Amino acid sequence: MKEGFDKTIGHRLHHAARLQRALAARHLAELGLFPGQETVLKLLLEDDGRTMTELASALRVRPPTASKTVGRLSAQGLLARRAAGGEGDGRLVRVFLTDEGRTRAAAIDGVWDKIEDTMGDGLDGKERKRLRKLLRRIEKNLAAKLGTKLGTADTDAEDEAEAAEEIA
Repeated sequence: MKEGFDKTIGHRLHHAARLQRALAARHLAELGLFPGQETVLKLLLEDDGRTMTELASALRVRPPTASKTVGRLSAQGLLARRAAGGEGDGRLVRVFLTDEGRTRAAAIDGVWDKIEDTMGDGLDGKERKRLRKLLRRIEKNLAAKLGTKLGTADTDAEDEAEAAEEIA
């Protein structure tokens, strides 16, 4: 290794991600949430009434993990599980936001905005854009090595938009 471990991209990225997660945990605690739970609420705000399988797939976790998170959020009164009647399988359950769940889900954007502002503090618009582009390149490199696709459909659109800006 040419540079010290603490100067590697991997170490810096890992350390920054851990700090970001710790700050997110602090802000989410103010909403009575733990990291990971906010994603479930936002997914349901986007498309309420998902099945457990759909949630697990969107979260990229195994169904028992999704079920545990849904159970905890249900116990807080943020989600309600309902049997999906008329679909022939009484075991099929859909998950819905309660009114309180909808209120907390709406507050999550404020938490994410605060964290985004903190991370970008001292960076101008060009630097932020460049950092996002570099991180996407790292994501693509890692995904290609693993033989997986990136999870966001936005990535290609963002790349095309930035390429167009560079040409202009």
